[in-house]
Amino acid sequence: MSNDHDGTTRPGDTQIVVELSEVHKEFGDTKALDGIDLRIRAGEAVAVMGPSGCGKSTLLNMVAGLDRPTCGTVRVHGQDLGQLNETGLALFRRRHIGMIFQFFNLIDDLPALDNVAIAAQLTGTPARLARRRALELLDELGVAHRKDTYPAALSGGERQRVSVARALMNRPALLLADEPTGALDSLSGEQVMDLLIDLNQIGQTLLIVTHDPHLATRCASRLVEVADGRVARERSLEQAA
Repeated sequence: MSNDHDGTTRPGDTQIVVELSEVHKEFGDTKALDGIDLRIRAGEAVAVMGPSGCGKSTLLNMVAGLDRPTCGTVRVHGQDLGQLNETGLALFRRRHIGMIFQFFNLIDDLPALDNVAIAAQLTGTPARLARRRALELLDELGVAHRKDTYPAALSGGERQRVSVARALMNRPALLLADEPTGALDSLSGEQVMDLLIDLNQIGQTLLIVTHDPHLATRCASRLVEVADGRVARERSLEQAA
């Protein structure tokens, strides 16, 4: 892996990349988040776990700027997301946040290379430069030979590697992973875990939402357990060798 991640901050830096302060989110009479406080420092790998319906996905959506809190403050990379309109949020997300999804979210009618390059083109990067960086990332992730292949013809593991490359295109300050191994077989899942570990070791800040305790303990340095919309417990994890 190259360590050419200009948007990341190296481990040991005390910069706070994510800060949620007294965040509440209500959907009608349902409290999805009930006063969440969370801080993630640059270079950390944090896993969020909890039962279905506990607020994990809502928390991730808040950090991604995909949803807004009923009250409370969400800051990412020093920016109060509540101060941005929808256009500003979309631009901020493209520039500073990378996202990996359980079901990949690739564009079916674009080959792998264009699926990755489009992330940079949407921020104004010229197509030639975007495609060059996209090819470099696909090469680093071991799928450059599949650059002209459409998602339907890729294996699950290959699709997730393409989605990781897309997430890294703009050198994000923060990488969000929503059940990143949930749709993969065990071998592909282990390979994606190795990839997340490698990224964190070169300084990428990670926030992982998962049901899988194996993923959490392998890839994260801190576990945040959520229950009933609140942080129930936090603990440090020993990194697996």
